[in-house]
Amino acid sequence: MTAVPATGGAGFSRAGAQSYAAAWARAARRLGFVPFSAAETERLLLGHTEHLAGALLAEAFTARPAESVGRALVEAHLAEPGLLDWSVAALGDRFVAQVLPERAGRPGTAQRVAALQGGLAAGFARALRDRTFTQQERIARSAWQARDLVEQALRDSEARFRAVFVGAAIGIGIAGVDGQIIEVNQAFADMLGYSVGELRRTNVASLFHPDDAAGMWELYQALVEGKHDSARVEKRYYRKDGSIVWTDLAVSLIRHDDGRPRFTVAMIEDITERYELQQRLRFQALHDPLTGLPNRTLFFETLGQVLADAGPDHRIGVCFLDLDGFKAVNDSLGHDLGDRLLVVIARRLAECVAGHGHLVARMGGDEFVILVDGGEDIDDAVGVAEMALAAVSAPVHVGDQQLAVSASIGIVECPAGETSPSELMKAADTTLYWAKAEGRGRWAVYDPERSARDIARSALVAGLPAALDRGEFVVHYQPIVSLLDSSMVAVEALVRWQHPELGLVGPDQFIGLAEETGLIVRLGERVLGQACRDAEAWRREFPEAKLIVSVNLAARQANDPAIVETVAGALGRTGLPAALLQLELTESAVMGTAGEPLRALHQLADLGVRLAIDDFGTGYSNLAYLRRMPIHCLKLAGPFVEGIRPGGVDLSTDAAASAASADHRDERIVDALVRLAHALELWVTAEAVETEAQAERLRSLRCDTGQGRWFGPPVPAAQITARLRDDAEGAP
Repeated sequence: MTAVPATGGAGFSRAGAQSYAAAWARAARRLGFVPFSAAETERLLLGHTEHLAGALLAEAFTARPAESVGRALVEAHLAEPGLLDWSVAALGDRFVAQVLPERAGRPGTAQRVAALQGGLAAGFARALRDRTFTQQERIARSAWQARDLVEQALRDSEARFRAVFVGAAIGIGIAGVDGQIIEVNQAFADMLGYSVGELRRTNVASLFHPDDAAGMWELYQALVEGKHDSARVEKRYYRKDGSIVWTDLAVSLIRHDDGRPRFTVAMIEDITERYELQQRLRFQALHDPLTGLPNRTLFFETLGQVLADAGPDHRIGVCFLDLDGFKAVNDSLGHDLGDRLLVVIARRLAECVAGHGHLVARMGGDEFVILVDGGEDIDDAVGVAEMALAAVSAPVHVGDQQLAVSASIGIVECPAGETSPSELMKAADTTLYWAKAEGRGRWAVYDPERSARDIARSALVAGLPAALDRGEFVVHYQPIVSLLDSSMVAVEALVRWQHPELGLVGPDQFIGLAEETGLIVRLGERVLGQACRDAEAWRREFPEAKLIVSVNLAARQANDPAIVETVAGALGRTGLPAALLQLELTESAVMGTAGEPLRALHQLADLGVRLAIDDFGTGYSNLAYLRRMPIHCLKLAGPFVEGIRPGGVDLSTDAAASAASADHRDERIVDALVRLAHALELWVTAEAVETEAQAERLRSLRCDTGQGRWFGPPVPAAQITARLRDDAEGAP
């Protein structure tokens, strides 16, 4: 008794497996002869049940364990056809529910079960076929050899052979080396629908199916030429009535005593039912059970074959479609209605797109993909996408519900030789994300440059936590200079990323990412701590300078309940007086604050820390609100300062006159903001001062301080130290 080793009980119901095996054993004993006791049969089938369960639960799925179970059944002489029918049906009807109830309904379970059914049937059929053919071939060879070797027993030998030949359950035919049929048994004739006499007047070549005739004739020629002693293939034949029969054909060469080919003996088994079962199982494995469309597996098989067969000028496109807001349909109306909606959408896509020769497949959930094979350019793929969007957008009536549906599509089109299935679908998925980000009911075309930027952005996001842990962020300082006497009164701390591969990365490339991921709080604490340490070092070395360090706070930091504790801790650890620390917040983060954030700002001011509004003038300001805020400084937004140009502009052209008018408006805005700030007893710093003329004009407008390239770029702390030292040495 041969048993397939069990894979263990983890992950499935032991009681369910025993119940299933018991039912299987009862069916085996009911359907035919069983050479074991009831207990032995049940133990054997329990091992097979656990083996099938282990295969279904395996992370790397394969149907080979089911094939080994099918073969083991035959080897254990449980070979009744009815038992195979019961085993395949039970594997689909009750196996998951009884043995693996937790897997019921999960994605992919039905496909795995279908594959196991096919594997079990295939293993059973192959083992049965091998056993039958081995027996029949041994009998046929023995009969022919007995006639040649024992001349005195020729008549008895022929009688024995004739009994085997005539009574064999499979078709047997004998043909000469020229292909002319010499003899066939009745099973052969019945299989093809001819009489024995008709087949004796027939050449084997006339029976070959036209789709495989060339290959079969080459195989037959190699056999009769003595290059091979036997061959075995699955092939089609035409019956006399024109229908097709699928057969398992085994051909052996019989030689003369001197080795010359004498004739061929063919044994043929009708496997039409098994073949059709395999085709049905393959269809189930390669098609979506809900919509009937090709599934992900078949799509990738087709795509891979298209790319493998494509010529140098062949182009290929993919339209990756996802329904907009489908989750809301499932959540509000139920999954049953959602499934019916998917069936309608699948039918529409198939009707409008597949009719043009394009493959439509369901990738899973509410995602569909269209393969545009052989288009001329991107316009062809766009045309397909627009047809698909139009088909989807028509109102859908499901039950008593009328649904308005839309979809987003990512389009990728390129030469077939420049891509692979994984690259193509990765690009399509990325492009679908772009389309969804831009709104509902639209398509987007893949842009390699944008993708490269997204990849680089993703790489930076992924690298942020480790960069923080490795201390890759450094702080540079930009001077803030008094417009009255040009002395450096403060510095703004600006963070840079000393990337090991990209070099020094500016904040515009990673600050937004840090805010999105929430890492801005940790990063801000690092910058605050470093700025306070550097500022305290400058205070100790240059106490007369009273240099203020200004540190930016992101909106997420300002709203952090622990912000006051964080700032107080940094001051306490470094010893920096609170008056020498200024915290900069954006206008949008400050102007709308209320409740706890507003109390936090007052608590920071109570510590003695200076507070400044950065980029003032660019947000939605409530100017009266400034009176309630503990603000010490306004930093004018750079665009206003950039608009200030030196006088004497040539106004001879309309464009020049228009530019001059704009400059005057910017100057008046700056003048008004400075007056407003001074009326509120606030200090004013102008950002982005690039020229001497701008500095002079800001001075005339009574702006207090300025920063920008004219006063110095952001530099490491050591250069600020050197500048303070130079100022100290040059002081009277």
